[in-house]
Amino acid sequence: MSDTKTMSTSARFAQIVSILRKHHIQKGMDPVKFRMILEDLGPTFVKIGQIMSTRQDLFSQRYCKELMKLRSHVTPMPFSMVEQIIQDTYGDLFHEEFESIDEICLGSASIAQVHAATLKTKERVVLKIQRPKIYEWMERDVALLRKAVKILNLSDIVSSVVDLDMVIDEFWYTAKQEMDFTIEAQFAKRFKNEYKDCKFIDAPKIYDEYTRKNILVMEYVDGVEITDSKKLDELGYDRSEIADKLAFNYISQIIENGFFHADPHSGNLRIRDNQIVWIDFGMMGILDANERETMKSAVRAIALKDTQKLVDCILMIGDCKKEIDYSAFCNDMDKFVNQYLSVPYAQIDVAKLVQDMFSICHVYSISLPKGISMLARSMMTIEGTLTALDPNMNTMKIAMSHKSSLTQIDWQKEIKSGFKRSVDALSHSIDIPVQASDVLKMVQRGQIKVNLNLMGSQAPLAKIDQMVNRLIVCVLIAALVVGSSLICTTKMKPTIMGIPALGFFGYIFALGMSVWLFFKMLFLHRRNKSF
Repeated sequence: MSDTKTMSTSARFAQIVSILRKHHIQKGMDPVKFRMILEDLGPTFVKIGQIMSTRQDLFSQRYCKELMKLRSHVTPMPFSMVEQIIQDTYGDLFHEEFESIDEICLGSASIAQVHAATLKTKERVVLKIQRPKIYEWMERDVALLRKAVKILNLSDIVSSVVDLDMVIDEFWYTAKQEMDFTIEAQFAKRFKNEYKDCKFIDAPKIYDEYTRKNILVMEYVDGVEITDSKKLDELGYDRSEIADKLAFNYISQIIENGFFHADPHSGNLRIRDNQIVWIDFGMMGILDANERETMKSAVRAIALKDTQKLVDCILMIGDCKKEIDYSAFCNDMDKFVNQYLSVPYAQIDVAKLVQDMFSICHVYSISLPKGISMLARSMMTIEGTLTALDPNMNTMKIAMSHKSSLTQIDWQKEIKSGFKRSVDALSHSIDIPVQASDVLKMVQRGQIKVNLNLMGSQAPLAKIDQMVNRLIVCVLIAALVVGSSLICTTKMKPTIMGIPALGFFGYIFALGMSVWLFFKMLFLHRRNKSF
């Protein structure tokens, strides 16, 4: 990180281009090469890769699996620099309110590092201190990366692997949120408040009076790391009970609150005073009301083995980047459901289930909202954490414990919802004639163009075209017969066999068309030839 601090913008840009050329990026891309490029480019790009590894709906499984190997190995800041940041941020307030700060950091990452400290009140706290100018350096790297992408035409080179513009945009949005520690403080307080009545779940206290955008101050949690089996056994904890409660709480975060911890690895969980304490709220997933209801419907569909409903849920919240073959997609999802739900819930490999689900979405170019992709990655992480606690624990088994609440019908809620929909439908129906009139006027003026695109419909449209052609020929035959019959009632000259010549030829022509149509329908249709 220190190298990038002293490097000018032009020198850094030259370095980025040089690294890309060193790996011969113009010759194509593969997962290992992509990971090595990101590692060589430094912390900003390592973080981009880490974000990409969570989006299995957008990137192939082999790329995501390789990018999961990325780790931010960052040398800690010197303590003198930490002291300078504290002094610049707090001034005399720090010496007035804090008794001491530990010189040895508890952890160091690309954005910040953590130190324990003691307040004058003897309370032990943790300071999460942001690296100086990290926002400016990352902003510069992002701008230079956009420039390098254009100059080297990287979007065209790696378009089959990633949408670089989308990745850069998502990274920068996420990074800006992570670099504002007041947002993390709000997340931590919200989480603690939502589970204040839960006896076995807790979160650290946030010290708002000392928290700034670049420094977060929270309660020091001195419990046991959740995967320290030896220590937990010594203290008399039942690891199976802990796993059960952790899994149930995590599913509740998703289904009931739509606000969940997106990085539930063992380092972010402690056991203290018979409570599971969640720490580090820098990555939180949020599902809006629509996504949460769709998630409930999806879980209900899985519980009831309703493939069609599961497909509808995916298409409802997903973004289809290209035309999809709906029938093929349904068939693949049906195979997916049958594969996993034909075995007991306790035997389902949740990590593989999530990966396979996202692989199907990737094949059909269906991207899912950020909250859903974060959820998928976190589900795989929590599965590993639970397995370390209790090898017999399974997230799906706990999720299905919500099955009764998901499948039962709340009649009072349904009646209220039905009444509201009826009132809305009645009020909207009054506007339909006016709206229809407006639309027709716009069509007449050429202000509206309709593009009808039926996915996977080439064969049905061809058959409809054949049917229409045959109907037109039938109408023409009928018209000729009726017209010729009317002419035969007149005394029009000349005549053939006592019949007006025009009527006679009309009959002959109609007979010829009838024979031709019959021949086409009876014989050529069998050979699958178009009409």
